[in-house]
Amino acid sequence: MKLTDWSSPPRPEHAPLAGRYVRLEPLQPRHADTLYEAASAEGAEDRFRWLFEAPPKSRAEFTDWIGTASASIDPMFFAVTDASTGRTEGRQALMRIDQTHGVMEIGSIMWGPALQRSRMATEALFLFADHVFTLGYRRFEWKCNDQNVPSKRAALRFGFRPEGVFRQHMVVKGASRDTAWFAITDRDWQYLRPGYLAWLAPGNFDAQGHQLRKLEEFLR
Repeated sequence: MKLTDWSSPPRPEHAPLAGRYVRLEPLQPRHADTLYEAASAEGAEDRFRWLFEAPPKSRAEFTDWIGTASASIDPMFFAVTDASTGRTEGRQALMRIDQTHGVMEIGSIMWGPALQRSRMATEALFLFADHVFTLGYRRFEWKCNDQNVPSKRAALRFGFRPEGVFRQHMVVKGASRDTAWFAITDRDWQYLRPGYLAWLAPGNFDAQGHQLRKLEEFLR
């Protein structure tokens, strides 16, 4: 397919992205307190099982990690902050930023207990995807260990399409990793975006914040 009206998009700025339920803020040491609580809360081993790093052993160790991560430009880390409480409940990154081909990936996701299975997590994903395609990127990727069933299930719920498995793609924590690839293209996003906006609308949630209709119903 010949591209006649496309040019390489700009590099994303490390700047805040605001939604109704969450704010994505450039990761900084000021996020360390509540993010450490989210990272080290009960279930930390499961949350970090598929990440490249282990759960933080101490507040000092976590502070060191924050210092390194906040200075990184790829991955570009963002704090996921609850818009109603101001607490940082997770982190995620834009990574493998490829301006030449118009491709970007979401990765290094650590959503703490307050974000898991919540509208905040879905909006955090939406804000990234919408930003990527608004900048003019053609492809937004999600990759995970092929054994990570919850991550693969989440990718499908978010509207990513499966594209196969790269065998022996990486060595992570001393183990061979087969990597499952998923992606949303700019054309896909034209159809997915209205569904996200409809699902995220306040009218789709009860007083306790529970969804009335599933995201998948809006993305069909």
